Amino acid sequence: MFVYSMQNFLASIHFMKSIIYNHLLINGDRLNQSIARLAQIGKLPKGGVKRIAYSTEDIEARNLVMHWMKELQMQVRIDAAGNIIGKYSGKYPDLPAIATGSHIDTVPCGGHYDGAYGVLAGLEVVRVLHENQLKLDRAIEVIVFTDEESTMIGSKAISGRVINNPGYYRRPDGTDIYTCLERVGGNWDYIAQARRSSQDIAAFVELHVEQGPVLESMHKQIGVVEGIVGQRRFKITVQGSANHAGTTPMQMRCDALVAAAQVVLAVNKIGNTPGQQVATVGKMQVSPNAANVIPGWVEMSLDIRDLSSLHIDSLLEKLRTHLEGIAVATKTQISLNSCLHNEPALVEPYLQKAIANSCQHLNLTYTHLPSRASHDAQEMAQITDMGMIFVPSEMGVSHDSGEYTSPEQCTQGANVLLQTLIQLDSHY
Repeated sequence: MFVYSMQNFLASIHFMKSIIYNHLLINGDRLNQSIARLAQIGKLPKGGVKRIAYSTEDIEARNLVMHWMKELQMQVRIDAAGNIIGKYSGKYPDLPAIATGSHIDTVPCGGHYDGAYGVLAGLEVVRVLHENQLKLDRAIEVIVFTDEESTMIGSKAISGRVINNPGYYRRPDGTDIYTCLERVGGNWDYIAQARRSSQDIAAFVELHVEQGPVLESMHKQIGVVEGIVGQRRFKITVQGSANHAGTTPMQMRCDALVAAAQVVLAVNKIGNTPGQQVATVGKMQVSPNAANVIPGWVEMSLDIRDLSSLHIDSLLEKLRTHLEGIAVATKTQISLNSCLHNEPALVEPYLQKAIANSCQHLNLTYTHLPSRASHDAQEMAQITDMGMIFVPSEMGVSHDSGEYTSPEQCTQGANVLLQTLIQLDSHY
């Protein structure tokens, strides 16, 4: 009888908790004011934002975010990689936390939303809980990752995948990583101590603008991310024979640029085969690069991405077959050399379901889609279950001063984040 009564009591408590938490909504005006306020730091004359990692502007923005965290009585610390970690305590301190966050550094001419939106939405989730005097069973961590736009050293340190070579992280202006991390409260000598595990973090959810046109084109309010694509990058070299453009008959040429043009078309062809892959030649060098000389050498980049490593392997085999045929037909030599190999990071089905359930609860339309850009969540997937929520980007613009996601869309995404974190708290 006692066991039955206790079960009923616990069920009643859970039911009442569900009613309270399911009706929570974030303050959209406050969230969008935070976004606008942060965008003032590093503001450019034409409306963009420049907050390069470790710069004066980046440090000012980091200080503002930490100030907001402390106002919410969060425990704030900076790890050896310079990551800012704000912790809003839960009812049971021994349980692994649920984490969210992103980055606040930008490209040289960035927008208001990329990265910063995910951090500020995480803080808004905490504000709502704090002002309602509510705590989840688990702590919520809001993480500001260091230098996402360049080296991703912050999230890579948490995943334990930092390259053990300080020279690799030297900035373009020559500043060493020791100095950079010292500026933001980190310490290269102890960077291994930044590593985390599923013992610390039960799950990580990153809210981000899509940085692409899919949601807008489909008229969907939310993107439930299936995973972050694997990325392979190669250097393709075409070796022909340079010669006089006026005196060498067409049928006697070994024109490296003609062969390279066919390579570009071959890459485009495999990119357009059935599937979700993308394939791009985005960079090319031609030598001797003179108007009256037949090109004798061309080097170009290849970037190919998909959620399936096996599918990427299959596409690369097809491309190699194309390259062999082009080389024979153009009397050139073509080589394909790997420069980068990142494996896909897939989102666990239960996390996708939690995000989709949150959309349904909020009456928001959604679709499942991959993330074709890299994010800190890709590294977090190495240590814990990872999820991502996308909101639309107007015309797919990102990494530009024209980047725009409406206040309403920002509010919708933050509400999905709030309800998803609440669901995850009950999941474990």
